[in-house]
Amino acid sequence: MTHNLTISGDAVLVLNSGSSSLKFGVFGEADGDLQALYRGAAEGVGTGQGKIWLSEGDGKKLLEETRVLPGQSDVAHVVAEKLSKIPLPKFVGIGHRLVHGGPSLTAHQEITGEVLRTLEMASSYAPLHGPAAVKLIEETQYLYPDATQFACFDTAFHRTLPEAAARLPLPNSFWDAGIRKYGFHGLSCESIVHALGSDVPARMIVAHLGNGASVTAIANGRSVDTTMGLTPTGGIIMGTRTGDLDPGVLLYLLKTNGADVEGLEKLVDKRSGLLGISGASSDMRALQEAAHENARAQLAIEMFARSVKKAIAGYVAILGGLDLLAFTGGIGEHDTEVRAEICKGMECFGLRLEQAANRRSAGTISAADSAAQVRVVTSDEETQIARIVFGLLKAA
Repeated sequence: MTHNLTISGDAVLVLNSGSSSLKFGVFGEADGDLQALYRGAAEGVGTGQGKIWLSEGDGKKLLEETRVLPGQSDVAHVVAEKLSKIPLPKFVGIGHRLVHGGPSLTAHQEITGEVLRTLEMASSYAPLHGPAAVKLIEETQYLYPDATQFACFDTAFHRTLPEAAARLPLPNSFWDAGIRKYGFHGLSCESIVHALGSDVPARMIVAHLGNGASVTAIANGRSVDTTMGLTPTGGIIMGTRTGDLDPGVLLYLLKTNGADVEGLEKLVDKRSGLLGISGASSDMRALQEAAHENARAQLAIEMFARSVKKAIAGYVAILGGLDLLAFTGGIGEHDTEVRAEICKGMECFGLRLEQAANRRSAGTISAADSAAQVRVVTSDEETQIARIVFGLLKAA
């Protein structure tokens, strides 16, 4: 089993925090390769109905229990408590997923006092994720004072965006102030590029579809355009987020509906998207179950697929063609009907699905005569973070 492998050095703890969840993993360099020794997750943080589970790297479940998890600080203590009961190598590094570091933090790096202060100031760029991530870093610094902490940014992969893609159509002073497209799900994209290795084609599109969703155009392994913008609210329709929205809508609401900034923030981040359209759920699985008798649920699914389809088609034009379309994320990896709906109409690009392969979520779901491959690829942000941390430790 994975935890019995001979570890050639110290271990790295990875913490991938979300707005109401925390995925974590312990990684070591074993038998010459990066190995997941343990993986786990805490879910339902702040909801009053939390759950935590822990498994060995080979998938054997060690524990699963329900408990109240008020915030990320509490989760950090629970994770530390559970891991303290397992014989582990010393944690020489701790890697944190950071959604946004603002204009000045766009490269994976060690967390110094100055970096942490900058992260606190940048929290407004990702209000659903930033404050919780900062609290988690502070707590793990207390729990593991001898381990070097690292920030691994979702925005780092998108530093290669050309100015024509990154610049927003605003006066130049806003560009100088860092108001631009940053892009997100970069760690997911990095993990897919790594997984494909020498099979990374010249023209690839990654559709990361989950509660948060984005589409990214990748040319020769480098991001050249992506749907999310200044914040993770922009782009395609998501679980509770609007995606791109006519700014005139927000101005109208401010002028006529008694809305304020805080109210608008809740509207576009927490009350819209699939939830807002359906009036029922932000969970695609629940919408699929309800769609046959709930017209609004069916409409939400249709609008989601349509927004993804439009993004993919636009990026085919940006790339000058398409060699590979990769689906990832909870919806992208598991929802056969949504994938089929997104790809319907793509025959004009020569893209064709093999329906039987799609129904079983095979690794390759494109037909033999498809002009571009369509693949289902599991993204592994935790392993990618561990890979980054080990690289930074060795370079220090």
